[in-house]
Amino acid sequence: MRLIKTLLLVVAAVTLCGCGANKKNSAKNTEQMSSEQAKELMSQYAKVVLSADLRELDKNEQMVVSYLMSAANVMNDIFWKQNLKEDKDEFLSKITDPNLRQYAVINYGPWDQFNGQQAFIAPYGQMPLGANCYPTDMTREEFDAWDEPDKLSPYTMVTRDKKGNLQAVPYHEYFEQEVNLAVQYIRRAATYCENPQFKKYLGMRAEALLTDDYYDSDMLWMDVRDSNIDFVIGPIENYIDQIYGVKDAYESYVLLKDMKASKMYAGYNRFLPQLQKSLPVPDEYKQEVPGSESDLAVYDVLYYAGDCNMAGKTIAINLPNDENIQLKKGTRKLQLRNAMRAKYDQILVPIAGQLMTEESMKYISFDAFFANVMFHEVAHGMGIKTTIDRKTSVHSALKEQYSALEEAKADVLGLYLITELSRMGVYSQTDLMQNYTTFMAGIFRSVRFGASSAHGKANMLTFNYFEKSDAFSRNQQGLYHINFDQMMKAVERLAGEIIVAQGNGDYEFVKKWIETDGVMTAQLEKDLARINGVPVDIYFEMGPKECGVVPVENTIKINK
Repeated sequence: MRLIKTLLLVVAAVTLCGCGANKKNSAKNTEQMSSEQAKELMSQYAKVVLSADLRELDKNEQMVVSYLMSAANVMNDIFWKQNLKEDKDEFLSKITDPNLRQYAVINYGPWDQFNGQQAFIAPYGQMPLGANCYPTDMTREEFDAWDEPDKLSPYTMVTRDKKGNLQAVPYHEYFEQEVNLAVQYIRRAATYCENPQFKKYLGMRAEALLTDDYYDSDMLWMDVRDSNIDFVIGPIENYIDQIYGVKDAYESYVLLKDMKASKMYAGYNRFLPQLQKSLPVPDEYKQEVPGSESDLAVYDVLYYAGDCNMAGKTIAINLPNDENIQLKKGTRKLQLRNAMRAKYDQILVPIAGQLMTEESMKYISFDAFFANVMFHEVAHGMGIKTTIDRKTSVHSALKEQYSALEEAKADVLGLYLITELSRMGVYSQTDLMQNYTTFMAGIFRSVRFGASSAHGKANMLTFNYFEKSDAFSRNQQGLYHINFDQMMKAVERLAGEIIVAQGNGDYEFVKKWIETDGVMTAQLEKDLARINGVPVDIYFEMGPKECGVVPVENTIKINK
């Protein structure tokens, strides 16, 4: 999910996480980098004021929003510590250029998430594969030999004790001060909350942050459907852990629900079991039944914090990640409409205008973009979660390769689901040609994040498969046009091949597949380099002021 350079995942044989200075790969330091160079870095982002109409919320609900924003903001402090070993304020104070400092804030450190996680400030080298979740001098042999049951827990920081031995410190202990502050804000928000179910969830989620036991609050969150406000907080995604793919990073969203639009899209839930049966795979790969209580809903996002706010911004949420909850109750798929619209208007349409034929541009549609993103999230809950030999979860079997393959599955399977619903006469919001053409434009948009992250590898896996399948053509001017029939067949085949690979749980096969096809071709890199004047992504100006609510930050103090 980063600009246009593939992350070099070659690690020195001695260490897993080392990130010492590398003169060849390190960017210029702050004294060497000119203001024009820093300005060019920041040109990759377009600023968006993140706001929404809160006039329908009463005063108590507005206070809930403000307190939850303060709780969310604490996740920024925690995520800085997960991403960067040194103190955030000390690190930022050394950067004198305002554009370069803003770029560091967006990236939560000195590593460019749009450029293979290489440093843009010397003397930093390549970003540690495990971020700050593991000691940088730890070897794989040392970790594997370590007899510690919690070493692969999503909720432990691996550090060294005073004697230099590895130790697993629970998140709620390592980040005790920050967690306690966030909990106080959440509990204060709950005192203003008049929706009994959401109020109960806030109390349970606060307790979960103090114990690192999120199951019960995740289960309860599945039932939060009639609240105007929603809230996601905690250690959730594991993208920063590129060693073992297990350590979850803290993040948060504060959300405003569109009840009318959500009700319309929720109607697709009843077709999920039927869609699961229609998957283009042998029966043994589609025996699982997606949870019947899945939720499709539309939101405007009011606040991002932590992992989800780093570099490229999330435009949809599919949670919980707990596979047991997914099988029992499904997931909630929240579409972040205002962020999605900003990316569509400022990035996708201009890119398509430069890389796709004039005929193709007739089929670029926001409604299709919205649907593609929505069914991407639906697709995460489809397919197979446990290997067909029933020995382990797909995630455990595929280790650090899981996320890239899962994102590729969600991309193509989401498009397959739209096609199936259209065939059933259920989906009619857009013409399929719009969905397929906008999907292709979406690849161009998101692959500019680069091919180093799970999303980036997924994009390239799909693009390269399409190219081999003649799913698109490229004319003499270098403009792309989809071949609809071939692309539709390619989508079905690729979705099936990914689900089978997941069900087989063959780590070495998937690893080789991603290493071979999850990389950018020279031709595509040249085509992307032609794009002129279009930002890669967006960053936000956000907070109580932008939403018109009373700020409550710093109204609660925790003794240090």
